[in-house]
Amino acid sequence: MSKDRRWMKSVLKEAARTKLDMPWTRGARREAFIAKRSAEPLRRAARG
Repeated sequence: MSKDRRWMKSVLKEAARTKLDMPWTRGARREAFIAKRSAEPLRRAARG
């Protein structure tokens, strides 16, 4: 007799439906953000 694993079916179904950006797929976007951030001068509020 085999066990019915409904929870496994629902987990696999949800995993197939969910779209996440994995860390290794965001390289170009991350590099552009870092380049933009490092190009801006640091702005700090003067305390008085």
